[in-house]
Amino acid sequence: MQALIALVVQHGLIVVFATTLAARIGVPLPAAPLLVVAGGLAVGGTLSLPALLAVAVVANVLGDAAWFVAGRHYGHRVLGLLCRISLSPDSCVRQSEALILRWGGSSLVAAKFVPGVSVVAAPMAGAVGMSAARFVAYDALGGAVWSLVFLGLGAVFSTQIQALLDVLARAGAAATALLLLAVAGFVLWRYLRRRRFRNAAAMSRITQAELQALIDEGAGPVILDVRSGAATGLDLRHIPGAWRVELSEVAVHASQLPRDREIVLYCNCPNEASAATAAQALRAAGLQRVRPLAGGLEGWAAMGRAVAEGRPPPLP
Repeated sequence: MQALIALVVQHGLIVVFATTLAARIGVPLPAAPLLVVAGGLAVGGTLSLPALLAVAVVANVLGDAAWFVAGRHYGHRVLGLLCRISLSPDSCVRQSEALILRWGGSSLVAAKFVPGVSVVAAPMAGAVGMSAARFVAYDALGGAVWSLVFLGLGAVFSTQIQALLDVLARAGAAATALLLLAVAGFVLWRYLRRRRFRNAAAMSRITQAELQALIDEGAGPVILDVRSGAATGLDLRHIPGAWRVELSEVAVHASQLPRDREIVLYCNCPNEASAATAAQALRAAGLQRVRPLAGGLEGWAAMGRAVAEGRPPPLP
């Protein structure tokens, strides 16, 4: 622990830059707590507060810019990858999309403070076509606000932080173990929350082969695309014959859906999360022949099944 504190004191700017950059790229490092500590040290004259702010903002913009460019060139594939490695994969794209579409560039400022969404907001901005100049301006503003908040907390509570650092330095290995235990506890909590969601959404899926057989036999399955509006705009493909319906409106359409035909729902999200949620809503409305499509649209296309270009028509 003493070595870690000495590293922050001696190489504060480099440590803050590297940690913040890694966190913006997606590495689970405690960049915000580090800024709080750095802000406390700056009050004592050990580090320069303006320099800390500058390197933190630059690291934010560089890290987010890498994802912005990836989102611009690879769209939904990048968002899918981020959600699969995220600790909150089942909602990150939808939350980020809601922020971007509602607030535009200013959403990049708010996204800095929303766990899970903060990493996804930059590629989402690139995917929806935000200009590079607008992105850099808002991202730099967001980085400055985010950095100032945590550096400011460190400055306000500098006395307490210095006392804490003294305690940690004396505690040595025990303090290091306690910090690691706290981080592990946070990760475990997020994992258990994700697992509870997956258990709640557990239900039988229809395979690509089974859906193809229903189509070939003329059984007339009702196929519903429950991807978000932004997702269907980023990935202009759909299963032939599918109807588009927003997840929030699925229950509203339950009364007009047939009860004597198979209803298949698909999305392009981890664990078929949106499709499973929609299926639960339809089952609660009394429809029993409802199943999510295993693997979603990506799995359907990967198996070489027919894919139509363009957004699917909205459900009448």
